Amino acid sequence: MKNDEYYMRRALKLAKRGEGRASPNPMVGALIVKDGRIIGEGYHACCGENHAEINAIEGSKETIAGADFYVTLEPCAHHGKTPPCVDALIREKPARVIIGAMDPNPLVAGQGIALLQKNGIKTRLGVLDAACRILNEKFFKFMTTGLPFITLKYAQTLDGRIATATGHSRWISSPGSLRYGHRLRSAHDAILVGSGTVLLDDPELTVRLVKGRNPLRIVLDSRLRIPLHARILQNQDQARTVIVTTAKAAKGKVKILQAMGIELLCINMTKSGELNLSELFPELGQKGVSSVLIEGGASIITSILRERLVDKLLFIIAPKIVGKGMEGVGDLGITLMDQAMTLAPIKFKKLGADFLVEAKMGVPSR
Repeated sequence: MKNDEYYMRRALKLAKRGEGRASPNPMVGALIVKDGRIIGEGYHACCGENHAEINAIEGSKETIAGADFYVTLEPCAHHGKTPPCVDALIREKPARVIIGAMDPNPLVAGQGIALLQKNGIKTRLGVLDAACRILNEKFFKFMTTGLPFITLKYAQTLDGRIATATGHSRWISSPGSLRYGHRLRSAHDAILVGSGTVLLDDPELTVRLVKGRNPLRIVLDSRLRIPLHARILQNQDQARTVIVTTAKAAKGKVKILQAMGIELLCINMTKSGELNLSELFPELGQKGVSSVLIEGGASIITSILRERLVDKLLFIIAPKIVGKGMEGVGDLGITLMDQAMTLAPIKFKKLGADFLVEAKMGVPSR
C-alpha cells in the first residue's frame, strides 16, 4: 500500500545520493505526490547548491498546489548559502507537507513547521523518524553538541591482528572491503591517523577506489616525527592536511611545514603522555568538522576506546590467521570480564571475503 511511509522510504533513498557531498549540510530527499502519482523528486546534491525541496519543485512535471510534499528533514526557515526552502513551499501551496524528522539546527528547530502551519499548509511530523535521524546521525550530533561524529574503523585478522610482527599490513582485507573504506572516507569530513601509521605505511589517505571528495587529513604527531616527503604532506591543493602536535614541537620544523601549506594545531598532553583527544574534538568542531573517521593505529584506537569518545565502531574481520602480530586494541585497564565494554546494536554484513561488524558503544555490562 502506498502510504506516507512508502513515499518517505523513497525520499530516504533519494537523500542517500548526497552522501559525501552534502556535508556539513544534512542529506535530504524530497518527493511530490499528486493523485497517487510522483510528479517531482529531488535531493541535496552538494553543499552550497539547491536543497532537496527546490530540486523537487524545479523538477516537477505539473503544478504542486494541492499535492503531498514529502521531505526527510524539516524545511529550513533561515537564510544560509541558499534562501529558506519553507518560503518556496508556501508559494507552491501543497496540501500537506510530510516531514521525516525535525531539524536540530537551532536556526530551524520547528520554525519551518510553524511557518507552514501559519500559512494554512497541513503538516505531519515523524514519519520514519528513526530512519531519518540515523541517515543524518553525524549532522544531528554536530548540531546538538558542536562535536564531530567519531567513527572508528579498522581491519583485523580472525585472530585479532592489524599487522604481522614485522608491521606488514597490506592487505589484510579484501578488495571489496578496501572500496568500502574509501566510501567511508568520502562520507566523512576528516580522516585521522597517528604518526606511527604514517611512518610505517606512508598512506595518502585520499579517496581513490570510488568517486567522492577527499576528506581533511589529520595526523597526530606530538614530536613532528613524520618526514617532509611523506605522501600525506603532498598535494595540498587536492586534500588538506592538519598536523596535531604540542607547543614543544621543534620550531624549525614547524616553520618548514607551515611553508608547505600544512596547518598545525597545538593541543595539550594527557597525564599519560598522549595527545588529549577530548581537547582536540571540540577544536575540530569549532573549525566546522562535523565527522571524523579514525583509521588507526593501535595507540589511537586504544585511546579512543578507553576514553569512550567513539560514536560508531566498524570492524572488518578478514578470514586470515597470522599468529604473532600487532594487536588492534591495547591495554584498556580492564581486569574483570564484568568491566568489559559492551557494544550495541550490532549489525553484520559480508564484504567480499570479509565480515563487517558495525556497532555503537553500549552501557557497561554491570
